[in-house]
Amino acid sequence: MPRIIVEQAEALLDQEIKVLDKGFVRLVDYMGGDERIVQAARVSYGSGTKSYRQDRGLIHYLMKNWHTSPFEQVQLTFHTKMPIFVARQWVRHRTARLNEISGRYSVMKDEFYVPAPEQIRPQSENNKQGRSEDRFSPDQEREIIRLFSEEQTAVYQTYEKLLEFNVARELARNNLPLSLYTEWYWQIDLHNLFHFLRLRMDAHAQYEIRAFAEAMAVCAKAVAPIAYEAFEEHILGSVAFSKGECEALAAMLTGQPVNLQGRNLTAFEAKIAKLKSAVPAEEAEEPQFINP
Repeated sequence: MPRIIVEQAEALLDQEIKVLDKGFVRLVDYMGGDERIVQAARVSYGSGTKSYRQDRGLIHYLMKNWHTSPFEQVQLTFHTKMPIFVARQWVRHRTARLNEISGRYSVMKDEFYVPAPEQIRPQSENNKQGRSEDRFSPDQEREIIRLFSEEQTAVYQTYEKLLEFNVARELARNNLPLSLYTEWYWQIDLHNLFHFLRLRMDAHAQYEIRAFAEAMAVCAKAVAPIAYEAFEEHILGSVAFSKGECEALAAMLTGQPVNLQGRNLTAFEAKIAKLKSAVPAEEAEEPQFINP
C-alpha cells in the first residue's frame, strides 16, 4: 500500500504557526489521512473502493458512534515551543510520545513568556483555577508586565552567572521559572489528538494552552479534513447531558419544575445556552427554567 499523500498537509509541513509571543507549532510529519481511516475501517487494500460521499458518510458514522480505532491509524508529529507551565498541562495527555529539550545538556535560551495586556486578568471569584472577565487599568497592566519582565531578566542573569562559575547545567537551571520557553517533539494518533483538542480548545481551558490547541487543530484539519469535519460535528460542537440533566431537559420541555440546584443547575443552563447559540436569533426562544 503506497504512502498516503495529503496535499494540504504537505503544504503545511515545517511551516511555523506562531503562538503567543515567542512560541510556535510545526507539523513535522504525518502518516495517513482520511483515506487511511476508511481503509482501516473496511480492512481493505488500495484506494478508490468507494465514492467520496460514501467515505465521508463512513467517517461521520465512525465518529458519531465512537468507533475510535480507525482514527488511531493516522499519526501526526509536531515540533512545538511553549512556556513550561503550558508544557506541564500538556504532558497530562499521556497517550502521546514526546522528547523535550533538556536543560542538563543544553543552555536554556533567554526566552520567557510575557502575557499580552488583554490576557492579564484578576483571579476569578467563582473559578479557583481561572481568570475573570474583568480587566486591570492600563497603568496596572503596564506595571504587571514590568514586574514579569524584570523578574525574568534578573533570574536569567543569575542563571548565566552560575554557568560562568561552571556550576553543572542540571543545577544552574534550578531557579528558572515556569514562564521559560521549552521545546519538544510530540507524536500522537488522530483519535487521541481529537481528545486533546476537545479538552484544550474548550472555553474553560487556560488561554495559553488553548492557543496552542487551536494551532494544532489547523494541522489536524489539513491532514484529515473529513475526519476533522466529523470531529467538529459530533464532538466539538455537541453537548452531552447526564442522566439528571436529561430528566431536567424533559421536565423543562413539558413545563415541569427542573430539579437541579447550585452548580448542577448552572452547568445545565450553560448547556442550554450553547444549544440556543446554534439556533438563528430570529428562531430562538428563551428557555423557561422552572425551579421548585
